[in-house]
Parts: sequence; C-alpha cells; structure tokens
Amino acid sequence: MSSQTYGVTPPISLANPTPKENELNDSLIRELKQKGSFESEAATRKRVEVLNIFQKLAEEFVYRVSIKKNMSEGMARDAGGKIFTFGSYRLGVYGPGSDLDTLVVAPKHVSRDDFFEVFTELLKDRPELEEMAPVPDAFVPIIKIEFGGNSIDLIFARLDIPRVPKDLLLNDNNLLRNLDEIDLRAVNGTRVTDEILTLVPKPTVFKHALRCIKMWAKQRAIYGNIYGYPGGVAWAMLIARICQLYPNAVSAVIVEKFFHIYSQWSWPQPVLLKQIEDGPLQVRVWNPRLYAVDRSHKMPVITPAYPSMCATHNITTSTQTIILNEFRRGTDIMNEIIAGRKTWSDLLEKHDFFYKYKFYLCIVAATESTYEEHIKYSGMVESKLRLLVQKLEVVEGVELAHPYVKAFDNGYFCASKEQAQEVCSAYGTLSGETLSKTLPTTDDDNKEELAKEKHEIHLTKLFIGLKLDVLKTTNRKLDIQLPCSEFFTICKGWQDFDINKHHIQIKYVKLAELPNDVYGEGEIRPSKVSKRKRSESKNSGEKRPKSIGAVAAATVV
Repeated sequence: MSSQTYGVTPPISLANPTPKENELNDSLIRELKQKGSFESEAATRKRVEVLNIFQKLAEEFVYRVSIKKNMSEGMARDAGGKIFTFGSYRLGVYGPGSDLDTLVVAPKHVSRDDFFEVFTELLKDRPELEEMAPVPDAFVPIIKIEFGGNSIDLIFARLDIPRVPKDLLLNDNNLLRNLDEIDLRAVNGTRVTDEILTLVPKPTVFKHALRCIKMWAKQRAIYGNIYGYPGGVAWAMLIARICQLYPNAVSAVIVEKFFHIYSQWSWPQPVLLKQIEDGPLQVRVWNPRLYAVDRSHKMPVITPAYPSMCATHNITTSTQTIILNEFRRGTDIMNEIIAGRKTWSDLLEKHDFFYKYKFYLCIVAATESTYEEHIKYSGMVESKLRLLVQKLEVVEGVELAHPYVKAFDNGYFCASKEQAQEVCSAYGTLSGETLSKTLPTTDDDNKEELAKEKHEIHLTKLFIGLKLDVLKTTNRKLDIQLPCSEFFTICKGWQDFDINKHHIQIKYVKLAELPNDVYGEGEIRPSKVSKRKRSESKNSGEKRPKSIGAVAAATVV
C-alpha cells in the first residue's frame, strides 16, 4: 500500500483494488495486447541500435562544427555531444510504430542553424535514411526522420557550457542559464518526462493506464499538439494526476476515474502534478496572474519540471469542445463496462469524423518539386492549421471548426505544368480522383526515369469539419473569405516560399464528395442523399445553409 503523498492535494481514495477491479484490469491488459499496444523485444532492440547510431552522429556533428569554428582537434573531440530521449519511449509506453522522440544536446558554440545544416548532411550520408523533413520554424524546431524502419522526431538544444560529456544529466536547473525559449522548450521534454515518472506512486499502473488513454485518444482522433489537441506528454500528465489521487488503484480504475474527473473538471483550472517552482533564473514560468497569454489557455496542463510551462497551449475553443464531448462519451461507456454491458473495445472504437459533418474544408498544400522539398512546405502548412481553426471559430455562423489529426499525401508525374495545376485544383474531392487515377505516381518503381521526363507534383490534404449554426448565417451562405485569405498570407510568409513551386488551396467539400482515401479498410463511405422537395409553406423556414460562399476554392498561389 502506498503511504507517500503525491501531488498538490491529498488522495481521494487509498482503497486497494477489489477482486472485480482486478478482473476488469486483467481484461484491459488483454485488450491492449490484442490491439498491439506492446512492441516485440526484437523491435525494441532495433530502437536501441538506432539510438546508438544517433549518439555517434551527435558526437560527429559537434566535432565537425567545432573544427569549422577553428577549434583544435583535441578540443573539438572533447566538446562531446549527447542524445536524450523523451516522450513515449522515455516513459516506457511505446508500441509498434511509435515515434522515437530524441533530443540532441550540444555545447554553447554550436547553433541551431548548425543543427539544420550539418546534422542533416550527416543524415543524408546514412544508408538507413528513408525520409527527412526539417521544420526549422516550428514552435519547437524539428527534423522528422524515417530511419531504419523507425520514425524519429529529432530536436536540438544548446547549453551554455563548453562541452557536453556522455555522463551529463539534465536535472540540474543551473543548466538552463542563458537559454532562449526554444532551447528551454527542447530541454524540458526530457526533464518533464523524467520528473513525471518520479511523481506517480506505481509506475506500472501509470504506464498501462496511459497506454489505454493514448490508444483511445488516437482512435477518437484527439491526439496531437500540432492540431490543437493534447500531445503525448499532456495525456501522460493527465493520467499521472489521477494516479496521484488514487495511489493504490489498478489501471482500469485509473482509466474510469480519468473520464469521470476530467469530464467535470473546472477548466481553466490547471492540472498540476506538483506546486509550480520559483527558480533563481530569469526564465518565464507559467503564471496566469502575470501573463495574459497564460490566462488564455483553455485546458492548462502544467509541466512539473522547472520552468513550468503549459503543455496544452494549442487547444482552441473548438478542440476543447471536442475533447470534453469525448470525455463525456468515455464516462458513459466506462459505466457500461463496469456494469458488464460493454467491453474495452467499445471504448476504443474508431472515430466517425468523415461521417459527422455536412461540410468540410480541404486544405491542399502542393509542391511542384521533389518530395524532400514538399515535406518541408507541407510540414509548415500542417503546423499552421490550428491558426486557421482559430480564425474560423470567430466567423458568424461557425459553431465548431473540427480539425482532423492526420494529413493525406499523394505524388504524381504530369505531362505538363498545366496538367499539374489541374490535378492540384481537383485534388481533395471524390470527383477530382478521376483526373489523377490514370497518372503515374511518385511511388512507381521507375520514378527516377519519370522524374526526368515528366512534371513532378506532390500534394498534401488536411481536413476541417464544420458544424454550422444556420440561424447565424447570412442569406444561407457562410462567408469565410477573410480567414482563408489570412491563412494564405501566413503560408506565403514562410521564409522559403516560392510562388513558382508552392501552392496553397482551401476548398469546401460536401460529405458525399469526400475522397475515397479518407476511409479505412472495411468502412463504407456515406452515399449521397437525394434532395427532398421543399415545402412551399411560408412557415417552413430556413433549415440549413445553402452553401459556403467565398471560400477561395479556386485560389492557387
């Protein structure tokens, strides 16, 4: 029985699990195993091998930059360099296909620009490299990598120290001296992950409950900080707080209490794992009394490591509504599971996003160049999507702007630039598939030859579902020209934007016109409902919006 007190309040219950709760927990573990939550030992060994390669790359990276900056051979070798993990791998809740979140730490003479220039060159020389997408202007600048069968999110921080030895730990607050906000955010990933594990009473209970909630959040399409939902570390902290409140409970009970408590939480009251620390450094700590931007956070979940930050700052009015609806659904289903009328698979049922709305916005990012060029551009557009959501939320008549958490990608070889433009204009709709289905794709075996003869174009589509309040629309039309125009301006303001090869479109797509690839195997796409004859009665009223106007559907820049 756990006797230590965890968290900012006393526990709600110290009760040990009942036989029924143990049985429920056993069924949860079986469900997680059946759904492939746990990775094989061989795959885990492969991750370790990849991390060893990246440690060597980090040392070589620091060495090359040091030599370039006129340091002696001995000092350059001694400058070090070290990688740290964070996220699901560090927490021990990774599964097949989980990203390997990795931080490269370098000494003070190595810059972020060096990271994006020199480290990327080192990666290009590795035969294991499959894909690489640097996103230097993200909130935390990142290189997204496919390497030896592993997806790696690589970030960078430089410390204000002359060398980074292999035995360096990041728990010393003094290491944060003289770091800018970007480096602080990068270093805090590992610091937060390590601290979470010290703040839960039973790590195994925490890990199994977190596996369930991560799987649930992904199935329900509410997982991903970039889209305005909690990311992995935020879900981990939310579960950790429930573990503190029920320190002797099994994982199944933690999951049940998770839904019960957060569906009734007094947001924006913050979720804290420990009291916020005041430190000796001149760094910004989350404080809504001092900072207006902190007061604007809708569902604040605060990191425990100094300096405390809000891990859920991206949540918007719409995504908060969506998350709370899912919490309430989870509460209802958990009650049914406990009563024996439903099972864990009901809780983990897939979302219905592509069945849910009458109107969708399809945001298309296209690049008339190589795939490597495109993933830089599309990554930037993806990172800005939540800004479009925020702009749509204030449009009269928009009740909810629901961003989907996955991008869809395609690449084609066209006969001419004009055909590429036609493909781009038609992309993202069911009817548009007719135009592209006869074209060779960039996955073809002879793509090298095709690239020499044809016009290459890569496309990414993102979706936002729109729930409309028909009583607030003007003349049964919704005017979203302004938010679309502002979003175009943001995308065109990207430092590497090239009007000759980068394109951005926003078009509205009706439910029945959604493309086939948004539906998974075994899913039946919704059929087009025939129009019923409208009543001639004067009392019939305006029941629904006629169309979405001024959506800039044909805009290609």
